[in-house]
Order: sequence, then C-alpha cells, then structure tokens
Amino acid sequence: MSEQPATSPYDALLLLSFGGPEGPDDVVPFLENVTRGRGIPKERLKEVGKHYFLFGGVSPINEQNRALLDALRKDFAEHGVNLPVYWGNRNWAPYLTDTLREMTNDGRRRIAVLATSAYASYSGCRQYRENLADALATLTAEGLELPRVDKLRHYFNHPGFVRPMTESVLASLADLPEDVRAGAHLAFTTHSIPETAADTSGPVEAHGEGGAYVAEHLDVARVIAEAVREETGVAYPWRLVYQSRSGAPHIPWLEPDICDHLETLHGEGVPAVVMVPIGFVSDHMEVLYDLDTEATAKAADLGLPVRRSATVGADPRFAAAVRDLVLERAATERGRAVERCALGALGPSHDLCPAGCCPARAPRPAAAGADSPYA
Repeated sequence: MSEQPATSPYDALLLLSFGGPEGPDDVVPFLENVTRGRGIPKERLKEVGKHYFLFGGVSPINEQNRALLDALRKDFAEHGVNLPVYWGNRNWAPYLTDTLREMTNDGRRRIAVLATSAYASYSGCRQYRENLADALATLTAEGLELPRVDKLRHYFNHPGFVRPMTESVLASLADLPEDVRAGAHLAFTTHSIPETAADTSGPVEAHGEGGAYVAEHLDVARVIAEAVREETGVAYPWRLVYQSRSGAPHIPWLEPDICDHLETLHGEGVPAVVMVPIGFVSDHMEVLYDLDTEATAKAADLGLPVRRSATVGADPRFAAAVRDLVLERAATERGRAVERCALGALGPSHDLCPAGCCPARAPRPAAAGADSPYA
C-alpha cells in the first residue's frame, strides 16, 4: 500500500481574513458588515470610516493577503506540497461563504484553515470559528455536502512568525540616530480589547487577569527583546502597550494606549522608541493609521524620535511556517507524533479549541472546536 501524502487528510488550505474596503464606495458597506446588529447609524459609520478615506478608501489588507497567497503557493510548489490555497474574508469580498461554496463545488472535503490572527481571543479566534459555522449553515440550507474544516493552531510563538519580527526590530534600531539608539525603548503593540474579553481568552485554565491574550503577547515580546539583546549586547527596556481601541468609553479596555505611552516615555526622558506591532500579521489599517499616522504624529509633536518595525506580511519564513503548521496538523490527524515548533515559555498551542475557550458574548455555534456542531 502506498504511503499517504504528507498533507493527508487535507485537500485544501483556506486563508481566512478580516477583509477591507478597496475604494471609497466600499467603506460604509464594509463597516456595515463589521458592525452588523449593533444599530450604528450610517452617518456615524462615515465618521468611523475617516481613517479609510484618508487613504483613498482602500485598506491595504486585501492586497497584503494576495501577496501572502502568492507566497504560500510559491512555498508549497517549491517544497512539493500539492495543496490548493483559497482565500475568504469575514467582512468583504471574497466572502467566506462564497469561498467555502466554491471549495465544496470543487470537491474539497477536508479543509485546513489559517486565520490571519495569531493569538487567542474572542475576536481573534472564536469569532472566526463562528463565521465558519455561519457559512457552513448557509451551505447546509443550500443542500450542499459539507466539508470538514479544521482551524490551524495559534502561531504567535512559531519561529517563522517571531524571527522576521525580531529582524525588523534590529533594522528599526539601526535606523535610529546613533546618539539616541542605545537609550531607546521598545513598545510592543497589539489591538486593545475589553478587559473582560482578555480575562476569558484562551482555555478555561488560562482565564484570569489578561487571560491567554496578554500572556501570549508578553511571551513573544520577551522572546524578541532577548533576541535583540543577544544580537546587540543592549538590554533595551520594553513594555506591552495597546492601540486601536474602538469601544464605549465606560467599558474598561486594555491599557496603556500607545500614544499615552509615548507621552509617558518622553516625560521620563527616554530619547527614542521603536514601535513593534507584534499583534498584527500584516501592515493593514490599524498599523497604517494608528501607528504610522496617529502615533507617529504624536511622537513628532513631542520631539521624540520613533521608528515602526515591520510585520511579517508575506515573508517567506512565515509562508514556510504555514506549511509547517499544515504538515504538523495533517500528521497529527493521521495519528503520528510530531515535533511542534514554538519559542518562549508557553509551548505550542492546542489544535482543537476546548469548550469554554474565548467564550462568546452570547451563545452562538462555532466550527472547528470541541463544541462544534459540525464534526
């Protein structure tokens, strides 16, 4: 009997992302998709969308996903991985449901899913799983034979995600004026979320102050800071800070905000800062506006030199990490023991989200987890 392919039982990979507008006319409809069910007036959405209008109504995320698709297909081809790669978004074309329908009609029966969110949280994991369940419910209503979908594990501490960011920090430090470089601080940034969502992120045993969301970011920050120290001989001070808050003022969200942090550092006499967006896979709108525009303008007002390091984007090492995650999960599904790559103290994440992991605000079906209604 011939040996099974290394990708078995999977016959496709789905890149699942957030999506973004690709022109001025797309901005409000896109935001209506994102905020559906919250009753936000259209005029308010136009105000919220001002960040997009500053950039011609175009979010860079879709183009960045196209680049990642190309990188994945190139890596797979070069390494003999015969697995087609599809792309679907939660909030804009190509929509997830349409892509899953296409995959089903193409005969795909077992699908590995890579979400463009590396960490545990409701919005970064379970909400993607809820969207998968919604899409599968639609296909069921259409009478289609459902594929099985398996979400790949969190990759926040995979070397192919962490090492490109480390090199970007080194490049940003080197780009600072020499007279302020040695005294610089590192500000590791990620998306702020409500404290209650952070506290219940990850499996139940990880719940507590900050939950898995904060713990995972802190672990990655430590790994990068230590790698920078080993390379430069300088132990740069660092802190995990937050950006892109969007909630009601009376609800506690994770702090400090990056702009507040820059002001604090300036007041303490810190001569320069490197902003490190470890919470983001690519340089999409939250990075482009909240860091490159708003935070950079704040630093300029303070007279504080800043640099912003790059995200992994379509780095070949990240594409190789995705290949590794696919082959690792495939081997596990075939009952084989595999070595799982992970840096830091937390180790590799779980394959299957357990019950109670990143609970929803209200009960909703979620695919690709222990509580999934879709086997």
